Amino acid sequence: MPIQQLMQSLSHQHVPESTLYVIGTPIGNMADISLRALHILATADAIACEDTRVTKNLLNAYGLNKDLISAHQHNEREVAEKLIGRLKNRERIALVSDAGTPAVSDPGAKIVDAVRKENLNVVPVPGPSAAITALSASGFTDEHFLFIGFLPVKPLQRHAFLEKLKETPATLIIYEAPHRVQETLKSLIDVFEPSRQIVIARELTKLFEETYRCRLSDTAKWMAEDANRRKGEFVLLIEGAQTQMDKTDTEAKRILSILLDQLPPSSAAALAAKITGTKKNKLYELALELKNSAAD
Repeated sequence: MPIQQLMQSLSHQHVPESTLYVIGTPIGNMADISLRALHILATADAIACEDTRVTKNLLNAYGLNKDLISAHQHNEREVAEKLIGRLKNRERIALVSDAGTPAVSDPGAKIVDAVRKENLNVVPVPGPSAAITALSASGFTDEHFLFIGFLPVKPLQRHAFLEKLKETPATLIIYEAPHRVQETLKSLIDVFEPSRQIVIARELTKLFEETYRCRLSDTAKWMAEDANRRKGEFVLLIEGAQTQMDKTDTEAKRILSILLDQLPPSSAAALAAKITGTKKNKLYELALELKNSAAD
């Protein structure tokens, strides 16, 4: 369907009154905004935004002009009362942050909470999220992820917080500012295993975007190679901790690899099973795989 027809079909979609629309906006590349988001921004009676200047630039890029209401972390409760009054007056209000999805490490959650407590309608309009964008390009295969957002600023508090996460078997997603990123990376190295994998994503969707994966122990060297790597907004993804079963399997594989240098697969598997407690059949299959890989 040509984009003109699609936009025309959007104009016929029902956009209820007395509704707060929580809209995801670009995290860098202005072209990442959805057609539906543009349609609702154009339809809204007012837009509550983190910084009116940033949102004004977005609206100007698409030829929109709207009543803007400043809604930042210091005035959310106060602004929520005003928005509720307008929603009860059958208006449509859009809620945006400077970049990405509101209420995710950005202002907005208190406003949404207050609106819901008044039993007014809240509709999410999906859009960019730095956390999910970075995760999709990480290559980590953990079954779960845990969104952390920003860590505590003070070193002792940050260290204690990370200690609680050390054994979490899920990818950890952390946001960090450029002036604190090196300090945070040092804290991660101090607490986590140096061999743990990390993805450093900076300036996502922007001109100087970088996504780099390495061991935690290699991060200082990579950051030091180019001063520009310490600039921009960061998403850090840390590979999930190995479970006890994973650790046992890893140790069994290590022992099996050593034994295969001197023994046939069946004998190596039998001896490795006695040492590690892992089932012999499982180790025998693994031994054959290792032998075949070595032959290739």
